Amino acid sequence: MRILADENIPLLDAFFADQGSITRLPGRAIDAAAMASADALLLRSVTRVTADMLQDSPVRFIGTCTIGTDHLDLPGLAAAGVHVASAPGCNARGVVEYVLSALLTLSERTGLDWRQRCVGIVGVGEVGGRLAATLRNLGLRVLCCDPPRKEQGAADMVSLETLLAEADIISCHVPLTRQGSHATWHLFNQARLQALRPGTWLINSSRGPVVDNSALNAVLTERNDVHVVLDVWEHEPALEPQLVSRCALATPHIAGYSLDGKLRGTEMIYQAWCSFNGQPVQRQLSEFAPTAGCNYLQLDPGAPADWQLSHALRWVYDVRDDDARLRAMLARTADQAAIHSGFDRLRKDYPLRRETPCVRISGVERTSAVLLKAAGFSVLGQ
Repeated sequence: MRILADENIPLLDAFFADQGSITRLPGRAIDAAAMASADALLLRSVTRVTADMLQDSPVRFIGTCTIGTDHLDLPGLAAAGVHVASAPGCNARGVVEYVLSALLTLSERTGLDWRQRCVGIVGVGEVGGRLAATLRNLGLRVLCCDPPRKEQGAADMVSLETLLAEADIISCHVPLTRQGSHATWHLFNQARLQALRPGTWLINSSRGPVVDNSALNAVLTERNDVHVVLDVWEHEPALEPQLVSRCALATPHIAGYSLDGKLRGTEMIYQAWCSFNGQPVQRQLSEFAPTAGCNYLQLDPGAPADWQLSHALRWVYDVRDDDARLRAMLARTADQAAIHSGFDRLRKDYPLRRETPCVRISGVERTSAVLLKAAGFSVLGQ
């Protein structure tokens, strides 16, 4: 069995070494020529695959170690008899922590208490659903908008127009779809961006084209009251430096890039691979998960609960670091080819980042413990 894999997938050998020979390539270098000599593809989100690309290839299994599949031609691949597996929810906690860190930063910069604002979540799947639950457990008012789920009977869904009219913060967690009544391509077009409430914080960590980047750039030239956080870009790895400069926070598609999320993605695709081949699952992530980055945090029990929450969240992840690295890369070059490679390098060389359950916290009283547990931390003695 010949396996072609994105070089950025962790624990490839641990899960797949005995399944066949593994060839590693950068995700954007995996093309039709490379696929021609592979039986299976293991990918992340940067590799686009259509049925035409596999026309002369023996590939019959594609596993994307990501929650999204919009980089794959699902109808075409199904018609060609190719089995596709993804890893829904694998990085959901990492994205939630990214959003929380963004909220902390915007709160600092604007002087507005993020826990007193109304949050609108567009797309309530694995990620949006977990974000909604976390924010509600932290005491925030949350509005959810997901028309497909509403049609399927989901309760408490509001229209996008209602969300735009009432939400102070909007966070996007939708897949990218271009057709149908619920298409999300340019969901936030110029009219909807203009309709944002004064002082809105807009966060997109889903897919770049969900927000019309050209329209956003134009709107931000007129409105300095709107604060935008972009982790995904319409033409990435190409970036428009002017738009980056107008964003409050800008990062290189790493919202869910926690080590734990990546490891879960690999394990889930291994499980799908075993199911596809009719073989038993013989390996578990618990056998291989590293301890690096797991921490013990002692807090002052006399400190205010809100301070303890923000301090602990930033101990796990601080979005300002990723924002600074992206801006530093752009400051070194204006050449788009260099920006492309710099964008991918920031992802390839991403620093170690663990999630909240990897941090054990002690020294807190009950009020703080409730908040910390709601954010996902392990609290000792409570």
